[in-house]
Amino acid sequence: MNAPAAPLERPALRWSPSTIALLAAAALAWTGVIAYAREMGNGPGTMGLSVREFMPMWGGMMAAMMLPAVAPVATLYARTIKTSRTVRLALFVAGYLVAWTVVGFPAYYVLRAVDHFAADSDTALRNIAALTLVAAGVYQLSPLKSRCLRHCRSPLAQLLHYGNVKGPLRDLKVALHHAGYCLGCCWALMALFVAFGVMNVWVMIGLAAIVLAEKVLRSGDAIGRIAGLGFIVVAALVMASPSVADALVPTMDSPPGTMMLIAG
Repeated sequence: MNAPAAPLERPALRWSPSTIALLAAAALAWTGVIAYAREMGNGPGTMGLSVREFMPMWGGMMAAMMLPAVAPVATLYARTIKTSRTVRLALFVAGYLVAWTVVGFPAYYVLRAVDHFAADSDTALRNIAALTLVAAGVYQLSPLKSRCLRHCRSPLAQLLHYGNVKGPLRDLKVALHHAGYCLGCCWALMALFVAFGVMNVWVMIGLAAIVLAEKVLRSGDAIGRIAGLGFIVVAALVMASPSVADALVPTMDSPPGTMMLIAG
């Protein structure tokens, strides 16, 4: 069933009660993530974390980074809801965060692969970092990225379509549908944790800012492309300059409980 035709509207941060609640939840998540990062420090791969330890940490990171980006969409979706608005919005946001949290499982095993293939080789880590940066940069410039970003910037038609869907799971369905496009838009950005370390707070903040800017600013598409070109330039610098690589890429002998230069 095709979505009904509707004027496309770009989500924007409007000061509604739902927006304030989501930004407050994001601030709380940021507080927890920063505290955890200061205790753990930054390092390559999984940093010795088990999957049971990694998943709650990843879920907190996704809440901190993605709640500001979904807040405008949640506000837009609220305009299609006539009854039980608070409960239904909560289900929408929960479904969106669950989708991003589940991504932590493949992310963990990619980081486990970094543990295995890099072993004790800082050179291998730098090569992996450069390759990841190039892949993320190329994806930022790709047609698939543009298609997913167009949906994230103008989701009103989809939201109106799901407004006519009945049943207790309708809000989870629309959340997962939107999250699928959001994952398509942002997965390459999250892959950069492979390059910079999963507990790199400054990278978290920078990526969260790019995600939000791409989705809500008029020049969001251009910002995404500029970021992609920037990632490719940084990859070249990592490969060409040992001092740049040492500053940006965590090494196998990074002492626990410390933060690398780029991690604060």
